Amino acid sequence: MDKQKLQEELRKSMLKRDELKTSVLRLLLSAINYYEIAKGGAGYEASKEDVLLVIQNQAKQRRDSIEEFKKAQRQELVDKETKELEILQKYLPEQMNEEEISKLVREAISQTNASSITDMGKVMGVLMPKVKGKADGNLVSKIVKENLTG
Repeated sequence: MDKQKLQEELRKSMLKRDELKTSVLRLLLSAINYYEIAKGGAGYEASKEDVLLVIQNQAKQRRDSIEEFKKAQRQELVDKETKELEILQKYLPEQMNEEEISKLVREAISQTNASSITDMGKVMGVLMPKVKGKADGNLVSKIVKENLTG
């Protein structure tokens, strides 16, 4: 997914008068523009990888917000953030399931000869490039911990 496709999606959602999708896409494009400015100034154009990173960050923000709103018992905000997250996930690659992640974790542990939780950094270093964009970092971290302590 690149920035131009997202702009086209925004245009379509505006024509359909889909307020939620329009709002999410506007925020996403704004975050991409901010990323471009922070990365290289006015002339920098976000690559597909940059756009993917921004979408992932936006999705992570929604997941974190959902957790906080659940703790605060604000169901209307949980529902709103959940709908926004669903829209963002349409622009992310298909996510790996726990079984696939566990297989990669076991491979990374054997590859790095990791034996305890102190080796977690080595395992994550090998693992993250393989799962980047395809799995939630918190889930990967949890599975690595379970494998190194269990």
